[in-house]
Amino acid sequence: MSTFSVDFRRPESAKSRLKDLLLQKDNQLCADCGAPDPKWASANIGVFICLKCSGVHRSLGTHISKVLSVTLDEWSEDEVDAMIEVGGNAYANSIYEAFIPDGYTKPGPSSSHEERLKFIRPKYELQEFLKPSLRIVSNNSTKSSEEPSYFQEIADSFRSSNSSKNISQEGMVEFMGVLKVTVIKGTNLAVRDVKSSDPFIALTIGQQTARTTVIKSNLNPVWNEELMLSVPREYGPLRLQVFDHDVILANDSMGEAEIDLQPLITSATAFGEAEMFENMQIGKWLKSDDNALIDNSAVNIIDGKVIQEVSLKLQNVETGEVYLELEWIPLDQ
Repeated sequence: MSTFSVDFRRPESAKSRLKDLLLQKDNQLCADCGAPDPKWASANIGVFICLKCSGVHRSLGTHISKVLSVTLDEWSEDEVDAMIEVGGNAYANSIYEAFIPDGYTKPGPSSSHEERLKFIRPKYELQEFLKPSLRIVSNNSTKSSEEPSYFQEIADSFRSSNSSKNISQEGMVEFMGVLKVTVIKGTNLAVRDVKSSDPFIALTIGQQTARTTVIKSNLNPVWNEELMLSVPREYGPLRLQVFDHDVILANDSMGEAEIDLQPLITSATAFGEAEMFENMQIGKWLKSDDNALIDNSAVNIIDGKVIQEVSLKLQNVETGEVYLELEWIPLDQ
């Protein structure tokens, strides 16, 4: 009788291992400012960081720091393996903060965006605090046996792209905040299979895309999923696309819409720290013939948060509506 084996490893095994790593004591504080309960990470550097420090990491570019959410993003096994190889925030900081010169101050949980930037950029991009054995890298040198190869490879890649401290800023993107989008539901969506569809939603700002899970055979799906996107200072509309998931062929379009972020961001910026205000309306995106709004969309301060509820009639499709909630989270508070 022939025998066979099947790999029953669950798809979420990577996320489960990542959460186990996050439970280590040194990983329960942000590697850069010490804020408790970090829910973000730099997958290529190998550190857990808070929301505010993640904004600075994003501004460095993904070639320096690839920022992922511990809870919201999908992680590959290789990315989790790299985090585990580093060993946690304490070990990473023993490398990246080995020698902090006079004139630099490690930020705290309440530090401003500028204070974080003044420390994080020299720490990772300029490598001004690294051990000398990692700062002096040549093609003929051998890797130090005292440090794991992961850190040496990071140093090699930084040195090859950043030959001096006068690093070119070309290609870097500066972010001003995080947009939390709660994808609530879709109604009366278009049929793309025999009698139904397997819809999911993709949201895009610039080069970033986040997507919901696929809901099988449902034209009125309820997601209630939170997606996070960083918003660059030169931002455009948030693009929403609905697709019918197909395992073999290309995903079929089920409509799209654009969301004007200016009413939300302009209103939030004008009022500053939202937690200082009572619940109130502070702005509005008006329905018109040239947008996808079903109704006017008010921007409100609710329990110290800037919130906007958006209802959209999908474009370039025979039928379908999508309902969202937007929350603006500035990085400079």
